[in-house]
Amino acid sequence: MSQTARYSVGIDLGTTHCVLSYLDLTTADEQAIPTVLAVPQLTALGVIEDKLQLPSFVYLPHEAEISEGASALPWINKAEYLVGDIARNLGSKTPIRLVASAKSWLCHAGVDCKQAILPSEAPDDVSRISPFIASKAYLQHLRDAWNYQFPEYPLNQQDLTITVPASFDPAARELTVEAARTIGLHQAVLLEEPQAALYSWIENSEGDWRSHVSVGDVILVIDVGGGTTDLSLIAVTEEQGNLQLTRVAVGDHILLGGDNMDLALAYTVKAKIEAESGKRLEAWQIQALTHACREAKEKLFSQADVDAIPLVIASRGSALIGGTLRSELNREELNRVLVEGFLPVVNAADRPAVKPRSGLRSAGLPYAQDAAITRHLAAFLSRQIGAANDLKDINLPEQASFLHPTSVLFNGGVFKAGVLSERLMQTLNQWLQAEQAPEARLLQGADLDLAVARGAAYFGFVRQGKGVRIKGGTSAAYYVGVETAMPAVPGLAPEIEALCIAPLGMEEGTEQDLPNEEFGLVIGEPVRFRFFGSKTRREDQAGTRLEYWQDDELEELDEIEITLPEEGHAVGEIVPVHLSVTATEIGTLELQAVSRRDGQRWKIEFDTRLGELI
Repeated sequence: MSQTARYSVGIDLGTTHCVLSYLDLTTADEQAIPTVLAVPQLTALGVIEDKLQLPSFVYLPHEAEISEGASALPWINKAEYLVGDIARNLGSKTPIRLVASAKSWLCHAGVDCKQAILPSEAPDDVSRISPFIASKAYLQHLRDAWNYQFPEYPLNQQDLTITVPASFDPAARELTVEAARTIGLHQAVLLEEPQAALYSWIENSEGDWRSHVSVGDVILVIDVGGGTTDLSLIAVTEEQGNLQLTRVAVGDHILLGGDNMDLALAYTVKAKIEAESGKRLEAWQIQALTHACREAKEKLFSQADVDAIPLVIASRGSALIGGTLRSELNREELNRVLVEGFLPVVNAADRPAVKPRSGLRSAGLPYAQDAAITRHLAAFLSRQIGAANDLKDINLPEQASFLHPTSVLFNGGVFKAGVLSERLMQTLNQWLQAEQAPEARLLQGADLDLAVARGAAYFGFVRQGKGVRIKGGTSAAYYVGVETAMPAVPGLAPEIEALCIAPLGMEEGTEQDLPNEEFGLVIGEPVRFRFFGSKTRREDQAGTRLEYWQDDELEELDEIEITLPEEGHAVGEIVPVHLSVTATEIGTLELQAVSRRDGQRWKIEFDTRLGELI
């Protein structure tokens, strides 16, 4: 943190919305209340409004769409990108020019996140940008909005926390930090979103949070946002008479959220339109219908006295209803599609359905194959049954088939619909009752839209040693693949062992050296390693070698790459090295190759490019 920092600033870099909150560090105490910044943004060409949320959308206009001065912002005459409310509004009419879900693309191991691939379904005549550039554009808008309103306290001199999903892998975390650094925010640290939500709940309790949880509790944080479902477990323990919070488990990166719900509603309405009109909707019309259904969904959930919202979709021809297609989304459809489709009542032993994937698939995000959030939750709690075994204050009954949460904290705009949160609590408590466990209680008072940013701002206060800090460390154990030495056998690839380089829960600011594991790196050529992660293997320590593992224990992640410079060496020379791993204070994982000869160090990069693994 900068020595001149006046404010702790938290940025929720969300899939569908970004929020900035701040706290005055010179006057903060344990009852400090973060303020959410109203962000100036274009809502239409030439129209600027201040809003608490900056929609995470970029619109790429045709050059003829924008007249001189129409995209001016208070700090610039012509915006480089149309970001925020105007992007969402224009994109609902011309979706082929709309960049959305950039955050989800950052964690997509199958694409180069720095290549111009968005919008993914845009025709060739539409310009594209990379997920990295889109994320940078959101951060840049927030930086400029802050500097415009606080010119004496520029953002690059404040304590800054940016939130990421708990399930983000090291490459996605590194890309987020890099995006901040490219606009001068070198001091940014990362915080997991579920932790930020819990910090916000602590801050919002005005010092009374200790009366709502007790030693032995396990808090389940369920964060369902626009693009992802993020699950975390935080245990309440005691140390020297004081309550302590420890994040003990995180779930997989599940691409399942409000975007999927909007699409499901769109296909429901699409079927009605096609049945009534006898015409098949084109892809661009389905995209426009999806945006319309999102707006209709929000209105129905927020207006209890409204039974249906009319929908109007443009048509290229004038023969169809004067050039438009008309339908509606009603409350019965909303509840049937969203509640029964995404939160069905299932058993604790149920698991997400897995379908064989087609050999040929169109480019796109790897969305969850099963839309039932309740089945993903059941699988998560079952896999993490041993998550709190080494915490003496957490006792699980012997007959338990899954880890029993005692409290639930919801986060994410999806849960503004009370019918959804009620269904999820009902299902979870049915599982607990079946195992003679007490029902989980709901932690009230969370601001579902703003909590993550508020919690991130409050985290700066915690980093000063005030309040309670959630302990956690790395959310997964990480491994490098090592080829075993074996004779060449036709048709049989060498077997791979997994070498643990960072154990699960490795604390920030600590380093692990693996001096007994030697690798030979070739000078002047890129050398790539296979890289794995596990959110369930808790006993493995740095240096542990796995000869075999179950399919659901280890997940292959982005490869890691290093090229040793030629300086002082001959091209092709092989340098013996060992690996060193640091869990950094900013929330990323840093790997280095250390020369056996002279101790020289080379940083190993998480490679986000496509290519064969070597």
